[in-house]
Formats: sequence, structure tokens, C-alpha cells
Amino acid sequence: MAPSEIAVTVRATTVDDVPRLLELFAALADYEQLADELHATEEQLREALFGQRPAAEALIAERGSESVGYALFFPTFSSFLATRGIWLEDLFVLPAHRGAGVGRALLAAVAARVPDAGGRLEWCALDWNELALGFYRGIGARAMDQWTTLRLHGEPLARLAAESADRR
Repeated sequence: MAPSEIAVTVRATTVDDVPRLLELFAALADYEQLADELHATEEQLREALFGQRPAAEALIAERGSESVGYALFFPTFSSFLATRGIWLEDLFVLPAHRGAGVGRALLAAVAARVPDAGGRLEWCALDWNELALGFYRGIGARAMDQWTTLRLHGEPLARLAAESADRR
């Protein structure tokens, strides 16, 4: 079988996949030129995905016996629609396996997990990543240009949280 004909399978991750997931996280961080921001450990990821209160789920894409991509996602809720949805945090395919249907298979598997018929699947893409943006446009995704993604992290987050009288 030619390399481009190798079937893609997508499966839920298991705790045994944690080391490979971290390797794929590192490959994504390198691709996005953010390697210095990757601080996740196996212990943290194991707890986040398989602990008492999982924070997210992950899927692994395989071609043959090789894990070549992943999707990491978690539930969301729309107040306006009163429906549940999914936020896709990461969708990544190793460069040598792009164009072989891996990303589409992962995205389809995540879409199938959107729990409500009127729900949504949302994510962000870097504005310079034309390869990803073209792929997303090709499946019918549209940019939400009127929205700006914002983030609180580190000291500003801690400072704001300290103002809360209802701290847990």
C-alpha cells in the first residue's frame, strides 16, 4: 500500500497515550513557534484527561501503527442558544501526514461528539497559518471576525481572582 493510501483511524486516548500526546504537543508548539511556552507534564496531562474530574478529552489519529495527529477539546455552553457545544483547543497533524485525510478524520470525530443538534464546534487558528485556514474554509467553517479572543493568564488572572469575595 502506498503511503498516501494508508487508512486513517481515530480513537479516544487512553492513559497510555499521555507520553505520545506530549510529543505531539511539542510538535505543535514547534510548528507554531511557541516551544518555550510548553510546560505540560505527563502527570498534569494524566490528571487533566483521566483524573476524577476530567477537564478535556483527546483523540488520536493513527495511520498504520503510528500516532500522527490529535485533537484536544472540552465542552462549552451557549447562553443564547441554550445548547451545549465543544471548544477545539488543538487540532494537529504531523507535517508528513498532512493532505492524507488525517485532519478531516479528527475534525469529523470531534464534530460527532457535539452533544446537541443545535450545538456548535468552535476553535481558533493563527492568522498566519494559511494551510489550516484554507482547510477550515474548505469544510465550510467561517471566521467569526467580529469576535476577538482575549486571555487572562498568570499574575493578572491571580490579581483579579483575589478580588473575589466568593473564592473557593
